[in-house]
Amino acid sequence: MTTCRLKMTHRYPNESASSSSTSMSSQRSETDDDRMIAMVLTEEYAKLDGAMAKRLTNLTSIPHVPRINTYFPTYSDATMDHYRLLDRLNQYGLCEVRVSGDGNCQFRALSDQLYRSPEHHKHVRKEIVKQLKECKSLYEGYVPMKYKHYCKKMKKSGEWGDHVTLQAAADKFAAKICLLTSFRDTCFVEIVPQYQAPQREIWLSFWSEVHYNSLYDARGEKHIILLTICLWNTLKTLTWLPQAVQCPAF
Repeated sequence: MTTCRLKMTHRYPNESASSSSTSMSSQRSETDDDRMIAMVLTEEYAKLDGAMAKRLTNLTSIPHVPRINTYFPTYSDATMDHYRLLDRLNQYGLCEVRVSGDGNCQFRALSDQLYRSPEHHKHVRKEIVKQLKECKSLYEGYVPMKYKHYCKKMKKSGEWGDHVTLQAAADKFAAKICLLTSFRDTCFVEIVPQYQAPQREIWLSFWSEVHYNSLYDARGEKHIILLTICLWNTLKTLTWLPQAVQCPAF
């Protein structure tokens, strides 16, 4: 009988050591697969960012001035702003990854753009606060309170990010941050690193001074999902095929 069995029921000498070695080899293989997929997807996302930038080249961006949050809209104004933002997303073929509105939305949205997951928002906040502390002279003039108190406040989870933290994020991560806003007269805002050329682009939606989400090309996202599935299927097929061929006959 020549049927291959992936799960062995017989025991042989040194089976435990062999099993451990196989497990470690499998883990290394999966890690290598993950890295390869991450590299491919990073390249694809970079292409999509470029496509988004070309599509929005006709938009006039305004100079970004770092500032803390001082204005909060009424419910009526916020509702109108939300519809205006949705219209703009549809107009430019963009989709939002909606993040939790728990006070960490700016950091969650940045995390999603940087790491493809909003769950690393604590790390992002930590890095931004570190940037604020280490480069005090770059940001202190925009903060109308004791700077030490501002940094201590911004360190706390749930504290809203503002335009100062966005500038610090652009500087820290060497990124051009592109905001598609809900403002009536200001559709598009660009925040660029102050003393270095941007190495990447970060796309966020900004709704009525109260919420940030992560932005992607709606058409490109479908492409990325299909590409990810194809990569996984291909790698798993290549991983299992040699094992199936090498299975002993019983």
